[in-house]
Amino acid sequence: MNGNPTLEQATVGANLALRATGQWTVHHAPALEKIVERTEKLKGRPPGVVIDVSQVSRLDTFGAWLIERLRRSLTQGGVEPQIAGLSENYASLVEEVRQVNPGIVRRRERRGPLSVLDAIGRSVAELGSTLVALLSMLGAILNASFRVLLHPTSFRFTSLIHHIEQVCWRAVPIVVLITFLIGCIIAQQGIFHFRKFGADVFVVDMLGVLVLREIGVLLVAIMVAGRSGSAYTAELGSMRMREEVDALRTMGFDPTEVLILPRIIALVISLPILAFLGGMAALYGGGLVAWAYGGVQPESFLARLKEAISISHFAVGMIKAPFMALVIGIVACVEGAAVKGSAESLGQHTTASVVKSIFFVIVMDGVFAIFFAAINI
Repeated sequence: MNGNPTLEQATVGANLALRATGQWTVHHAPALEKIVERTEKLKGRPPGVVIDVSQVSRLDTFGAWLIERLRRSLTQGGVEPQIAGLSENYASLVEEVRQVNPGIVRRRERRGPLSVLDAIGRSVAELGSTLVALLSMLGAILNASFRVLLHPTSFRFTSLIHHIEQVCWRAVPIVVLITFLIGCIIAQQGIFHFRKFGADVFVVDMLGVLVLREIGVLLVAIMVAGRSGSAYTAELGSMRMREEVDALRTMGFDPTEVLILPRIIALVISLPILAFLGGMAALYGGGLVAWAYGGVQPESFLARLKEAISISHFAVGMIKAPFMALVIGIVACVEGAAVKGSAESLGQHTTASVVKSIFFVIVMDGVFAIFFAAINI
């Protein structure tokens, strides 16, 4: 035998037998691709298909994937082809390949009128799984916090300070810059439209309430989700890929207490600080624009700001910040813990972390708005 791969077809009773021979390796990739593509186009075949690989002399990952691809392509009516003659040396390889994206064929076949309902149902189920994972992570964090309260010396303050530096101190320039610009834009647009009614000075009321109650903390939370939340997911995901989390468990450490708790506490401490600095920067930017563009003198701006806002407006924003930080941290850690052993999985979960964090932050902001409106604050 020269080792060239072949795939012979034969009819055995009511079944179609596909007998693979030769070397199914990457060295024969062009020939194997043509063989598989030609076999995938079979028409009028019986529903039962058996792929016999007993005569395959060599098999690598490429060949195993082609056999799995052939099995998926020839699946019809829910009946999957059987792989026969698989040696013990290659059984684990074929099984590993089978675990890769097992839903591809099913998605291709699902084209009926109920496909939309099916997609909606799967989305709802996925949302439910996400909520369960978030609650599970919250429980693990509370459990770890309780143990730390009982044994304070076990808490890693060095790690906490490191993460506060990364999340808070290093984020100050970009947060102050962005919020300053947002304050300038809000003031300019407010003056531009209020000027039509001769109410330029009311831009101070709008700026103070929006920045302190809503826009300031929400904008900072979104920036933290994109900057620090994604970093948390990438860090934890990389540790999962390198099996460092499993190593911690082997050494008797709780990964939640060692890796997750310091990050969560750092976020809860840092976000209110950043929200305060961002709010001050936005007010300062709005005051500059009101002075330069609207002719509102700084003394008048400050006097009007004192009349327009109260301590409750500031308190509302500061109350929201720790809860938003908690949500961002939990989502980031859940997605990081879900990373599998590939760079593609790491990228997908990092993207999902940012998207989900921003979504939950906005939902939480709406819930807080309804709550504070109901209690007249």
